Formats: sequence, C-alpha cells, structure tokens
Amino acid sequence: MSSTVLFRRGRVIDPRNGVDGVRDVLVRDGKVAEVSEAPLPVPPGAEVVEAHGKWVLPGFIDLHVHLREPGEEGKETVLTGCRAAVAGGFTAVVAMPNTKVVNDNGMVTELVLSRARAANLCHVYPAGAITKGLKGEEMAEMGELVSAGCVAITDDGRPVMNAALMRRALQYSTQFDVPVMVHEEDLTLSAGGAMHEGPTSTRLGLRGIPASAEVSMVARDLVLLEETGARLHLAHVSCEGSVRLIREAKRRGLRVTSEVTPHHLILDDRAVGSYDTHAKMMPPLRSDRDVEALREAIADGTVEAIATDHAPHGVLDKLVEFEKGINGIVGLETSLGLTMELVHAGVLTPNRAVELLTHGPAKAFGLPGGHLAPGAPADVTVVDPSEEWTVDAHRFYSRSRNTPFHGRKQKGRVVQTWVGGRKVFENGQVGLSKESR
Repeated sequence: MSSTVLFRRGRVIDPRNGVDGVRDVLVRDGKVAEVSEAPLPVPPGAEVVEAHGKWVLPGFIDLHVHLREPGEEGKETVLTGCRAAVAGGFTAVVAMPNTKVVNDNGMVTELVLSRARAANLCHVYPAGAITKGLKGEEMAEMGELVSAGCVAITDDGRPVMNAALMRRALQYSTQFDVPVMVHEEDLTLSAGGAMHEGPTSTRLGLRGIPASAEVSMVARDLVLLEETGARLHLAHVSCEGSVRLIREAKRRGLRVTSEVTPHHLILDDRAVGSYDTHAKMMPPLRSDRDVEALREAIADGTVEAIATDHAPHGVLDKLVEFEKGINGIVGLETSLGLTMELVHAGVLTPNRAVELLTHGPAKAFGLPGGHLAPGAPADVTVVDPSEEWTVDAHRFYSRSRNTPFHGRKQKGRVVQTWVGGRKVFENGQVGLSKESR
C-alpha cells in the first residue's frame, strides 16, 4: 500500500480550520501534507481517491463506546468494536471502564491498549474508573490510570452518588488535567423506573424516571465544578433542564463539556411503543420537548459532541419483559446516517454536523486529530452524502444487534475510512476482507 494518497476534488469540510469547499488533500507517511484549492499533481506511486461528489472529512471521534472486553466478549470485543467503528467512519473511540473486570487499574488499561494494537484498525483511548470497582465508595488510583494511558475518568453506567467523593475526584483530577466524565442519575429518583416519566409511561403502565433524576445531579456537579476548577464532561445529556444548566455554566466560564447520542436526537419516549426493549436505554428516551431542546443545543454550540454510547447486548438480554430488559443499544454503524437525518431536516448544517463528530470531541478530551491541517494525523472519513441505504442489523460488524433502527432508511453513508493514511474500510468491507465480517 502506498504511503502517499491523494484525495482528489472532494468537498473537504474541516470546521476547525474553516475549510468547506472542493479541495485536494495530499497525505504522506501517515500525516496530512497539503490541502489545496487548486488541483494537485499526482505524486509518483501515489494512490488516488477520486472524491468528486463525496465529502472528505476528518476521521470521526466517539467519546463514549462500550467495547465489553475484558469480561463480556460474547457481546463485543475490542476487535469487533473497532471493526464496527471504522465501518461507521470512526477513526478513534474512547472505551468505557465498566467491563466485567473494571478498568480501575493500569493492568486493565494496558490490556485494552494491547487488544487495540492487535486489532490495528482505529485508535482506542481507554477511560479509567473514578471509583474502585465502580462501587462509588473509594477513589481508584487516578495517577496510575492516567500514566497507563487513560484520557478521562468515569464511572459511566453508574452515578457517583456520594457528593464528597465526587468533589475529591474533581479536585484530584486537576493535577492531571483530565476530564471527569459523569453519568448523571439520582438513584433515589430513578429507582425502579424503566422509561421516561410521562403520558407514554402512564399508558403502558410502566414506572417512569423523571427528568429531575438527571437534572438535579447536573446541578450538583456544576456546583462542585465551580468550586474545584476541574474539567467536567456530561455524558449522554437527555433533558431540556440539563441544557439550560449547561448554557448558564458556560456563560459563567466553567470548564464543562457535554455530548448527546444520536438516539436521543432522533427518538422520543413514544418509540417504546408496545414495550420494545430495543428502545430501552439509560438515560431513557425523553419527551419530544426534550428532543427539541437537545437539537437546539447541538446546533447552537451548547453541546460539543455527538457520541454513540455504543452498548452491545446479546439477544436474550432484550427478549424479556420491558422492565427486565438491559439498557442500551449499539450505535457505531448508524451514527452517521442518523446525524445526516438532522442535516437533511435542516436542524444542522453540514459544517456543524461534521464538527460534532470531529473537532468537537477532539477538543473536549484533548485528543489528536479531528482536523485536516498539514501535520495532522491522516485520519480521514469519506462520505457519500446522497447514497440511500437501509439499516440491516444482521450485517453489522458489531457482535451485537440491539438497535431500534433496523429497517430504517438512511441517506448519507461512509464509503471509506483511513487511519494514519491506511485504508481500513471501503464500501462495506473492513480491512478490505470479507473474512473480517
């Protein structure tokens, strides 16, 4: 494979560098060498990608992915998760620590990184646990986790209910300048709930989870953030009230970032329909009013990133009564299509949509990439914005199939993914081999 690649005459959208127009992009030795408005000559031996009519974008970055390894390899492995990532256009993912052997020490971090090196597909950045065993009782060794390669700390999937412990974690994180990523849920308000509290939960006879379960915890942690001066990242924001608090915190100069999932932007609680466990997640799908507030927040810059919260589960985890179903859906391979729905609907401009998948998440966590300036990593995603396709969960590269979007028609699809100047996905094939499916 050539170490020199020329992407020719595609629409380059690079929000960080203010580029949006037809350009040639020259990649050499794993780095972006040149972005030119005028056509570039083809270097000897270069691979040429004819990108007319396509979008040439910085590689997507997902701040919130569950790879399940170690411990639940039947649902996903680092390898299968990386395959799903590059099929979805993601060149980097942040791996959550709530594996069955919790990533609360350097040894587990090293295991995840070694599996990622063996997969050799996309960048994997581990996140370490805030507390040992995710029990919310004793802080994990943050310094050890950061030294081993963790880019954030989080008890994702579980809130830190102890305010004093959360305050100490924020204080201690300032020594390492890593974001503290939080799952905001007051367990005393959500206990026993299966979906959003509202007319749909009443009609279905299901115990609801009020918006206040999230919003009250957001308020608490923003107070602690102001006191400590740390970096706080709010995972999978789902409520209008949370958006209001984030806006106010930003106006006051607090170091807060946040993310919203595609499913919280596309679906509301009515998607539960007749007890569809594929629409069961935490936080739950909210009201249509919350969806509108989230859409406004991603459009106006209140929220920095779209993140999938890719949560693979087995078939039997969902083939149960709604209340007993496990929360979560897979999302890496549907993220771009769902985001493009918002573009086609006029909710997002193409530039803003790309920013939410690239520079926004890179900046939030201080990660490499997310742009295409000379010297940047040659992590590139090529998208056909007009290709129409239908989601087929049976063809996912992920080991799991739990999605409410099976059969949904989409417009806009990833056609190539490049990591470090190396093509890892093209036209439905990861690693250019059908055997990897």
